[in-house]
Amino acid sequence: MVQLIAFIIFILSVGGIFFILYRKVPVLIQLPQNGHHGIKKHEFIATVEKKIKEVYFHLFSKQMLLHKVLSKVRIWTLKIERKIDTLLHGIRKKAQELDKQVKKKK
Repeated sequence: MVQLIAFIIFILSVGGIFFILYRKVPVLIQLPQNGHHGIKKHEFIATVEKKIKEVYFHLFSKQMLLHKVLSKVRIWTLKIERKIDTLLHGIRKKAQELDKQVKKKK
């Protein structure tokens, strides 16, 4: 019984899909093949959109360049900080040894 109900629902669903396709195929055939919607834009609007897209692309490429430069600067800064840290650690160590020698002499 359950299989019969499921089969009936399946047949009705497939029939509904075919009915919708039968009704919409003529409308779909009338649509242009190249994807344009048939409404022509004014030349001014088209040029403004083109310029905005160009500026956005250049802005994006400039941001990528800026990102790369800032990443390199960050790496250089971290390397310099590491070198300064090792130098300071060595200076502190020598200063502590000198303090110990001065205290031993007193």
